[in-house]
Amino acid sequence: MKAFVINKYIKKGSLQLAEMPVPEVKDNDVLVDVYAAGVNLLDSKIKTGEFKLILPYKLPLILGHDVAGIVVKVGKNVKNFKVGDEVYARPADHRIGTFAEFIAIDERDVALKPKNISMEEAASIPLVALTAWQVLVERAQIKKGEKVFIQAGSGGVGTIAIQLAKYFGATVATTASAKSFDLLRELGADLIIDYKNSDFENRLSNYDVVLNSQDQKTLEKSLKILKSGGKLISISGPPTPDFAKEIKAPRFVKIILSLLSSGIRKRSKNKNVDYSFLFMKSSGQQLSEITSLIETKIIKPTVDKVFSFQETNEALSYVESGRAKGKVVIKIK
Repeated sequence: MKAFVINKYIKKGSLQLAEMPVPEVKDNDVLVDVYAAGVNLLDSKIKTGEFKLILPYKLPLILGHDVAGIVVKVGKNVKNFKVGDEVYARPADHRIGTFAEFIAIDERDVALKPKNISMEEAASIPLVALTAWQVLVERAQIKKGEKVFIQAGSGGVGTIAIQLAKYFGATVATTASAKSFDLLRELGADLIIDYKNSDFENRLSNYDVVLNSQDQKTLEKSLKILKSGGKLISISGPPTPDFAKEIKAPRFVKIILSLLSSGIRKRSKNKNVDYSFLFMKSSGQQLSEITSLIETKIIKPTVDKVFSFQETNEALSYVESGRAKGKVVIKIK
């Protein structure tokens, strides 16, 4: 099969189009004929080796974390899917590889594709929707009437997180450039701050939850707007010793992460704020719940651009540029 791979970690340079073996289908796997794949900043970070401490991959590696397609083969223990099912998924870490014609995925990580959206729209959903779900529902346990600040509202995670937070009855503030305001109002944002000419830390106060997806400076500012007992949940770091424990990282990694996050953990503790780092996990069960919200039109995908399979490198460059509103998708079939 054709696939886009890296043979070594590269700061600059392109993915290589290569012939790779069709993945082996294990007893609990489904083999998916890939119709579309979502592109994420995570793909770029893995390409450069930024996450090799916490995600050590064997090279060559096929990139890609989001998939929509059709099941063409099932392992002998598979109970929930059959050949011909239209599905979508975020494959588990160490089993990624959606920039390819086929991928084998454990059935626990797969869900039936929402019936009311296209393959390209479905491929835009898994990673960002699971991230939003795990931040807001699992970790923050948001409740009606709470105030939530979601940074970079027009990004992939932001566009889904705003809709999810509104569904649970929260008041939502977000940041964006002025050209994204109409989109964000349509998604349900209550307060939109133009990050180019206004400082959110001077406009917001007494918030219950912050979803941080930006840099260290923004993380520090976010601490100022939270009330005592609030939650600061970061998907962009720094990772914590608790996260190292969760992924069963070696001792030296725990020490490094402890040092990296010591400043923000200390400042959060002084303010009685709970700081945590979240690296999303695959979950077919959570994705099924998200499917229900898509089919009832509570959540709708936001796709900025669709590239052809041959244009995979251009798609990744566009994501790296930071200009995308919502998600970027590669159409493979």
